Amino acid sequence: MSGHVVVEADGGSRGNPGPAGYGALVRDPATGELLAERKGGLGIATNNVAEYTGLIEGLRAAADLGAVTVEARLDSKLVVEQMSGRWKIKNTTLQPLALQARELASRFSRITYTWIPRARNAHADRLANEAMDAQAGADDDPEPARRQPSKSAPAAWTGATGTPTRLYLLRHGQTPLSAERRYSGRGDVELTEEGLRQAAAAAKRLAAMGRAATGEPLPIVASPLLRAVRTANEVTGAIGGEVRTHRGLLETDFGEWEGLSFTEAAERDPEVHRSWLGDSSVAPPGGESFDVVHRRVRRTRDDLISEYGGRDVVVVSHVTPIKSLLRMGLNAGPELLFRLHLDLASLSIVEFYPDGNASVRLVNDTSHLD
Repeated sequence: MSGHVVVEADGGSRGNPGPAGYGALVRDPATGELLAERKGGLGIATNNVAEYTGLIEGLRAAADLGAVTVEARLDSKLVVEQMSGRWKIKNTTLQPLALQARELASRFSRITYTWIPRARNAHADRLANEAMDAQAGADDDPEPARRQPSKSAPAAWTGATGTPTRLYLLRHGQTPLSAERRYSGRGDVELTEEGLRQAAAAAKRLAAMGRAATGEPLPIVASPLLRAVRTANEVTGAIGGEVRTHRGLLETDFGEWEGLSFTEAAERDPEVHRSWLGDSSVAPPGGESFDVVHRRVRRTRDDLISEYGGRDVVVVSHVTPIKSLLRMGLNAGPELLFRLHLDLASLSIVEFYPDGNASVRLVNDTSHLD
């Protein structure tokens, strides 16, 4: 691959809104070689939501391939004109999808958007229809009791449509550093006996919730740090499955403050520490700022949705990444990081919908620790 690729994308809705799906593919423009394909059902959504989702998934696939420049070809005049900046995006449902597409587009050195007739977009159209057909077949499943309750209807009060990706956000259990209230970022520390007890209690709670209660294992994705992996292992013991790790879920790198108490860090670097407490762009000496972490976690969220879209996923991580995911769910500013408290082994839930909406269902629940 030369670094330049063509993305072809399409989406459709049988009812507008109705059962919807998307298809996307990446080609080498010089040889025509097919480099990647993506498709998926979206539950109930509009044509335009499906078209935007197809573009987003195509751009993700191109980024995964390491593309440098992209030509995106779509048969949706609306998406092409809006992404090219010639038409305004007045529909509030499409605005977050366009922002998501633009964020992905910013990863390439150059991107263009080209409208093509539907007849020239047959491959992507076929993928979208295959996704809708597969979705319809799933709806006819003769064993509905084994399936997760449908979440494709509009969410009450929010107007969100499509099947959301639900993230069960679990903070790891106690460690020696957390017990002493010391900064614990990239240091790889083990759980205490109390931390193991907390992790086991949280795992038992997850086993009684949602799809886990059917006995079907949920995907479990954890920070690669030992305290998160050990907590996640307790979850697998309760609900089955296996733990996958993602470096995007690592805790903030506290740099030279690692292992220090709040007072010790404040005495060591008084001005920086004071600024850091209220400014998410300030980094500890040798560490990373909360803004950097937020961007990292946003990319991780996109990875999770790309791989597990429409499913329930257990995410075992640390304070800052979990706060960042909740911040995305609430569409809140960085001040949330300084106002939200998360206990050890606490559970939170956030849902991300394919139309760009989100819903925070639970925050810092520790009832399983009582």
